[in-house]
Parts: sequence; structure tokens; C-alpha cells
Amino acid sequence: MHLETVIIGVMAAILVLGGAITYFAFKAYRRTGDPSLRGLMIGFGFVTLGALFGGIAHQLLEVGLDVGIAINAVLTAIGFSVITYSLFIE
Repeated sequence: MHLETVIIGVMAAILVLGGAITYFAFKAYRRTGDPSLRGLMIGFGFVTLGALFGGIAHQLLEVGLDVGIAINAVLTAIGFSVITYSLFIE
């Protein structure tokens, strides 16, 4: 199987699963008003957007794979930072 096809498939799975987690965290936040759930939602939103924007940059804007991976990595790091912060707020 071609590597690019595998990458597209994995990124699609990340978009679907990350979108689902973000959606359920949003529903839980609206139901409870818990700020840590809002942070969780925002964090997973960044992780999911990383996959989306990295893929768009590589596939549609025709930038190099390394640039797409860098975009994905930066947004994933931001997302994990927000998720980590959300574990400490009360």
C-alpha cells in the first residue's frame, strides 16, 4: 500500500474520532458547566484541527509533507497543552 494512502486514512480516522470526542466533551460541558470539560473540548478540537489543517496544507495547497506534519504537530502540542491544563483546573 502506498504511504500517502495510509496517511490519508489515518488522518481521516483522527478527524472522525477527534470530532466525536470534541462533540461529546462539548455536550458534557453544556450539561454540567464544568470548566475542565470545556478545556478538554478545546484541547481535542486543536488536536483534530491539526490533522485537518496538516492534511489540507499537504493535499490541497501542495506544500511538502514535512510542512503538513509540522502544522499537525504544532496544533497537536497546543491541544495537549490545553488538555493538560484542563486536568488541573477546578
